Amino acid sequence: MSDIKPIEWKATYLRVLDQRELPLREDYLELRTVNQVIDAIQSLAVRGAPALGAVGGYAVVVAMLESRANESEPAVIESEIDRIRDARPTAVNLAWAVSRVRKYVHDGIERVLQEAMLIEQEDREANRALSEHGVLWLESNYPRSRYRALTHCNTGTLATTYWGTALGVLRSLHEKSKIETVYADETRPLLQGSRLTAWELKQLGIAHRIQVDSAAASAIVGGMIDFAIIGADRIANNGDTANKVGSLAVALACKRAGIPFLVAAPTSTIDVSLATGALIEIEERADREVTHIFDTQVAPDSTKVFNPAFDVTPSDLIAGIITERGVFEPGTGKTFSEFLAS
Repeated sequence: MSDIKPIEWKATYLRVLDQRELPLREDYLELRTVNQVIDAIQSLAVRGAPALGAVGGYAVVVAMLESRANESEPAVIESEIDRIRDARPTAVNLAWAVSRVRKYVHDGIERVLQEAMLIEQEDREANRALSEHGVLWLESNYPRSRYRALTHCNTGTLATTYWGTALGVLRSLHEKSKIETVYADETRPLLQGSRLTAWELKQLGIAHRIQVDSAAASAIVGGMIDFAIIGADRIANNGDTANKVGSLAVALACKRAGIPFLVAAPTSTIDVSLATGALIEIEERADREVTHIFDTQVAPDSTKVFNPAFDVTPSDLIAGIITERGVFEPGTGKTFSEFLAS
């Protein structure tokens, strides 16, 4: 796994691992235009909130290089940067990173590239730090000799730039021989759990099982799970968390079973401008993702579909939100802005 580089800047273009092809093939895309970057983001060739942040920073460099080659006016460059920022509305890391680097556009390509690389470096450091905080929280608040964990969607190297968030916590536990097994929800409709998380767990040598999403509640309430841990795409100031659709059902089951439901995400995922999760825009995706499994149709023609990419878990269902700054516990009554200021 340490040799896998899902995101890499290569002198004049952005190289990303095409996650649509996993686990059967390891193909890479060379993104040289804004249209190619946006297509990679929207088609989920590259995905995961921290990864989208890194891609967003580098995408502005792509936009500047393309505009220079086309001798575009400054207004065109700004419009292209806006398109990158808005490519996926729910994951705040993308817009955050684009806004961070665009401040340096007038300073030139090298300065923007420097800031994009800094975003990637900070993500690597944040992932390792939050993973250690997660391990310490579990050992202090829910001690076990070995843990049976459940995770939903994909939050490892593929969703970040190196170590992982929720899966990063599991990796750190595994390094201490404290993982008995990980239950990975398949994560319908695009199967990020069975295609990507299981692939990473296998690479890491972590014992695991795949289960259909609808089996999660039964496994949790049935006493097969010690804790559940997910990532996040946007976290409101009160701790309400948007993550891959199906996360809310896992949280509700954990509440019923009396086990911790944890979120792991860098502070770049926190949007303190939103008081609650009710203000988070939820992306709805194409019907075909549900009516077809890859190229095989599994629903009648013209079937109407409800296909939200994310749902919002209320903060009162979350035992702790693990960040590189420590663990925010929503039950304390603090807001995230207060937590970050302390």
